[in-house]
Amino acid sequence: MNLDALEFGILLPAFVAGLLVLASHVPLGQTVLKRGIIFLDLAIAQIAGLGVVIAHGLGGEGSPWLSQAGAVSAALLGALFLHRMEKLARGDENSRQEAIIGVTFVCAACLALILMSHDPHGAEHLRELLVGQILWTTWSDLVPLAVVTALVLAAWFGLGWRDSPLGFYMLFAVTITASVQVVGIYLVFASLIVPALVSGERLGRGLVIGATGYAVGLIASGLFDLPSGAAIVLALTAVAGLVALFNRVRRV
Repeated sequence: MNLDALEFGILLPAFVAGLLVLASHVPLGQTVLKRGIIFLDLAIAQIAGLGVVIAHGLGGEGSPWLSQAGAVSAALLGALFLHRMEKLARGDENSRQEAIIGVTFVCAACLALILMSHDPHGAEHLRELLVGQILWTTWSDLVPLAVVTALVLAAWFGLGWRDSPLGFYMLFAVTITASVQVVGIYLVFASLIVPALVSGERLGRGLVIGATGYAVGLIASGLFDLPSGAAIVLALTAVAGLVALFNRVRRV
């Protein structure tokens, strides 16, 4: 344990990034659970990552704008495809749409691996895509994430897009694209599903669980020199598990 490693100048921007991610991901995650399409976030996140890989292959590695355009375009196309598949599968069992989402995720992941196979930095890019770089988030990095989060929440709660199937998919794609490049695919999935799994439809409780998990995970990563993304995922799960256990004991 190294108390000197707790550099709050690094941890605080990372924690604020986590709060911004949770602000949009908890309500989205509650809807995902209600609709029974749990792996939608993994599929859209992987498709957005594939868009980044394609943009880099076209010479956009040194251009953040080209990378963003590739990620957003790929995510929106993926969301439109999955929305169309949901309409075609309407009336069938929900497992059909979940299976389509799973196949889409696997295909996007394999295509990204193939495209990165001849990239000397492919392994590094893959690691960044999966676990993110939240610990190296700067205050300037938070500006686009904050803007996207504010617009998504305005459309979700103010304009009622959450009640529109197409609106849900579009907002989902934009939100995931913004967050996956900061926190990575694993943490995107955990932020969406873990708090919502325990809190149900109680938004405030989900946000508190998520914020506590991020705080514990970031502190643990600093104290014990752990990968921040992985530490936060495990901390989120542990906090949610303790809350679920407490609720169970209280009902007995």
